[in-house]
Amino acid sequence: MKGYPWLSDLTHMSPSCRVSHGIAGTLLGEMALCAQKRPPEEERRARANDREYNEKFQYASNCIKTSKYNILTFLPVNLFEQFQEVANTYFLFLLILQLIPQVSSLSWFTTIVPLVLVLAITAVKDATDDYFRHKSDNQVNNRQSQVLINGSLQQEQWMNVCVGDIIKLENNQFVAADLLLLCSSEPHGLCYIETAELDGETNMKVRQAIPVTSELGDISRLAKFDGEVVCEPPNNKLDKFSGTLYWKESKFPLSNQNMLLRGCVLRNTEWCFGLVVFAGPDTKLMQNSGRTKFKRTSIDRLMNTLVLWIFGFLVCMGVILAIGNAIWEHEVGTRFQVYLPWDEAVNSAFFSGFLSFWSYIIILNTVVPISLYVSVEVIRLGHSYFINWDKKMFCAKKRTPAEARTTTLNEELGQVEYVFSDKTGTLTQNIMVFSKCSISGHSYGDVFDVLGHKAELGERPEPVDFSFNPLADKKFLFWDSTLLEAVKMGDPHTHEFFRLLSLCHTVMSEEKNEGELYYKAQSPDEGALVTAARNFGFVFRSRTPKTITVHEMGTAVTYQLLAILDFNNIRKRMSVIVRNPEGRIRLYCKGADTLLLDRLHPSTPELLSTTTDHLNLLGATAIEDKLQQGVPETIALLTLANIKIWVLTGDKQETAVNIGYSCKMLTDDMTEVFVVTGHTVLEVREELRKAREKMMDASHSVGNGFTCQERRSSAKLTSVLEAVAGEYALVINGHSLAHALEADMELEFLETACACKAVICCRVTPLQKAQVVELVKKHKKAVTLAIGDGANDVSMIKTAHIGVGISGQEGIQAVLASDYSFSQFKFLQRLLLVHGRWSYLRMCKFLCYFFYKNFAFTMVHFWFGFFCGFSAQTVYDQYFITLYNIVYTSLPVLAMGVFDQDVPEQRSMEYPKLYEPGQLNLLFNKRQFFICIARGIYTSVLMFFIPYGVFAEATRDDGTQLADYQSFAVTVATSLVIVVSVQIGLDTGYWTAINHFFIWGSLAVYFAILFAMHSNGLFDMFPNQFRFVGNAQNTLAQPTVWLTITLTTVVCIMPVVAFRFLKLSLKPDLSDTVRYTQLVRKKQKAQHRCLRRVGRTSSRRSGYAFSHQEGFGELIMSGKNMRLSSLALASFATRSSSNWIESLRRKKSDSASSPCSAADKPLKE
Repeated sequence: MKGYPWLSDLTHMSPSCRVSHGIAGTLLGEMALCAQKRPPEEERRARANDREYNEKFQYASNCIKTSKYNILTFLPVNLFEQFQEVANTYFLFLLILQLIPQVSSLSWFTTIVPLVLVLAITAVKDATDDYFRHKSDNQVNNRQSQVLINGSLQQEQWMNVCVGDIIKLENNQFVAADLLLLCSSEPHGLCYIETAELDGETNMKVRQAIPVTSELGDISRLAKFDGEVVCEPPNNKLDKFSGTLYWKESKFPLSNQNMLLRGCVLRNTEWCFGLVVFAGPDTKLMQNSGRTKFKRTSIDRLMNTLVLWIFGFLVCMGVILAIGNAIWEHEVGTRFQVYLPWDEAVNSAFFSGFLSFWSYIIILNTVVPISLYVSVEVIRLGHSYFINWDKKMFCAKKRTPAEARTTTLNEELGQVEYVFSDKTGTLTQNIMVFSKCSISGHSYGDVFDVLGHKAELGERPEPVDFSFNPLADKKFLFWDSTLLEAVKMGDPHTHEFFRLLSLCHTVMSEEKNEGELYYKAQSPDEGALVTAARNFGFVFRSRTPKTITVHEMGTAVTYQLLAILDFNNIRKRMSVIVRNPEGRIRLYCKGADTLLLDRLHPSTPELLSTTTDHLNLLGATAIEDKLQQGVPETIALLTLANIKIWVLTGDKQETAVNIGYSCKMLTDDMTEVFVVTGHTVLEVREELRKAREKMMDASHSVGNGFTCQERRSSAKLTSVLEAVAGEYALVINGHSLAHALEADMELEFLETACACKAVICCRVTPLQKAQVVELVKKHKKAVTLAIGDGANDVSMIKTAHIGVGISGQEGIQAVLASDYSFSQFKFLQRLLLVHGRWSYLRMCKFLCYFFYKNFAFTMVHFWFGFFCGFSAQTVYDQYFITLYNIVYTSLPVLAMGVFDQDVPEQRSMEYPKLYEPGQLNLLFNKRQFFICIARGIYTSVLMFFIPYGVFAEATRDDGTQLADYQSFAVTVATSLVIVVSVQIGLDTGYWTAINHFFIWGSLAVYFAILFAMHSNGLFDMFPNQFRFVGNAQNTLAQPTVWLTITLTTVVCIMPVVAFRFLKLSLKPDLSDTVRYTQLVRKKQKAQHRCLRRVGRTSSRRSGYAFSHQEGFGELIMSGKNMRLSSLALASFATRSSSNWIESLRRKKSDSASSPCSAADKPLKE
């Protein structure tokens, strides 16, 4: 909040107030024409009222199509899309193999059941999404518009509007296409529009018809109008238009001031007529929308790579076993042809090995079962529901919950490094408040108590009473009554101050009822100033093109308006020249003092003195744009989580910088704030170079163990962040950014921006927002998130890895294009630090365990191959193979993937550093994958060879040999189910009733099915399928078998427990330390309660103590260092965790690709 000495330019002149538009249909998805593709245009020619002439150019109609399917094409197209997924094609190939009798070693239903399930679930999801796209398309295309056809106005649907049509718009209607304004109800062909759907600004903008058409207000004249527009082809430049109107053998130049763009709203204008120049996807709004991109998470991309590696490993195992089969058949198998003959098709050991290869591919395919993909989708769906159900992200005022509009990106919310935010409506409420002013050297606005101390907001008295003024705005609040007293006493300086505020503006006044004034301001801050003057007795009542009427202290005074010098981005000030009733001519100006005085050349001091004498200083204003609640705290918390926040806004520089200070992105303690305003490539390059040099010089002077040469020879972008000492910020304007984003300068801009703590890009177009996001995505290899609330943010939201829409004041375009939506910016911290971090943690633990259990399950077949003549005989029966991933182990891992958490949500917010492992991709990467695989192979070795060794010599209770195929299979299968169940119990960090039920219930289901399959009842019904009656009962009745199972379980699990015990003792993670701190606090509280309540026989547990058990943490950490204080633990957490995280961050930075030359060297530390 700042004031300027000249009565002065509103501190945030840029318009930003957002208003709800009620147009649910203006979708900004991937647009497609209802017609065929056309060759690129070189120029656009459109003749009014001549559809036959315009149709030969095959221009796009106004029909919008975002849907992908119809009833006939859904099934074939959707299946085609699904089988483009490598995994689905792979499992289809396996299914075909299983249908070949000579190759198949398993029944076909083991593959087709899960494959059909996956395809069906995905198809239902796609069909639901496309249904809503059809619904939205119909809503847009069927909106009504008045079109001039055959001399009369007719109602036409938007999709039937064509280039060259003349359409009529009425007040508060949306513009259906890009129109050339022909005439309006206002004098001189003026009309007022709101452009929030285009640039996010709700300020009133003025458009004017060219004089030759402004008189065509009669329908009969418009019907005869046959002018032809020749203009530029469709493009995405919102602020530029170049064309010519040819009419009556004359030509008239056209500019952007003559155009009404699709998405605008007509305001304060009864009606207007326009000629359609661009329609549908050719409109500038749609040209800026960007293409819809299919978004995949980094874990998805890694999984695709790992699946290919696993498939390669599978082929290698198949080749090894096939070679073994060929050798065995050649050396040994030929001797047993009498009772083990080859199949008729097999005529050699080599061909037997070839068939064996495909058989083993089928058997070993469970290293990547299709249930993996089903489970991932179920877990993501669960995470999405948690976001939707989160009451702490529900806005009671707007009755708006958070919404996860996609289910595929949840875990990537836990890996975000860059947040790109819009300003107006996203960071701010866009509520401008007249806060303070200074008149003739006297400051008003602060309130002091009886001791002369400044009163805080909560200590202030009642606001000023404006009841003396019947036209006052009851919503206006001001606390300093001395200003009103000065007005009532007739202080001339104060009266002149408010007279200026009531005259020097472009506000439109509307009086629906007597005394009920409604102001439509070109910017919200201008409206705040006029409202302040209104309440203090200088009421702007009405205007005409030549007059302004003001009620001054109850008396109506009409001023003759001689000239308006309007505000723009270059002048940054506004002036009006009026003649008062006494006949005196006055110039009233508001703008920054530096801008006004700089207009005078320093070589003319006499002129400066003379002008200053005549341009009397009246006062200064202070306008405050209120931030949304919790914005500074959210930004501070995200910064602590090592998330960089960039603000990309269409507002002017002064507004954005002020908001930057308000939300603590910019502070007075910063070393320097660099402002880049160059208008040429050379100027921008030089400003960026100087900024980098200043940062490097400051770092060199501070030292930090770096030499200047080491800094300059950086081989990575993030090296600058490590080398620079001090805090810097970068502010860059849109015209400078256009040059900075050019191919030969984009890396210089990115390196400079990444060296700064805060980056603010001002006056940027929607396309530039997307380009900045794409630049960071391309070169930083970091997860990006874009958040905005308007149509001008859609391109940015679509480009980022994750798009978040604020469902607020500006329609639903941003929400429709987003992946997640909520109503306030402050909810972003909970979305990332709680839901995002938990989703990433859960998905990583799920994948690690899933690959472990499946390698432990599948590799047993590989070891068994060396003992069964490589005959592709399975260890387990086919029913166990089918049910292992679907029934026995699916629900426990799903429960962990959906419900698990390492620390409670409160601790996630208290310790933002817990977020960093996700940014560094520590919990699931190639290294973690190979560790899981190694553990799975280790478990499979013990799972096979311990029972094999025991069974070689073991006997039953009656002295008979224990070793038989079915008894061995039952023992190995039982050992496997118990081991993986114990393992998931160790992996679970957050126990709920569901976890208990699924883990122990799955074990119970396993034994129930096992005994059922070996029962007399199933044998009687299916004698050919269930031949081994009573085998399970007989095997599990042997003590030797249970000793074998116990030994296998202990040997498999003990190394894991030992490793985790040592890790927690020697190198704990921050989450381990936070959990331990929490455990200590709980026990201290419990002891304190016991001391205060001696003799109490019952105990009370908190809800958290009941539900949030510590898994194996209690076992390995109980009693160890229990006397450590919480303060000591906190310091230990910082010391032990930040060091290893920072070292890993540096390693990640070292491995990043450099945009610089190959000769550059990395920084030394």
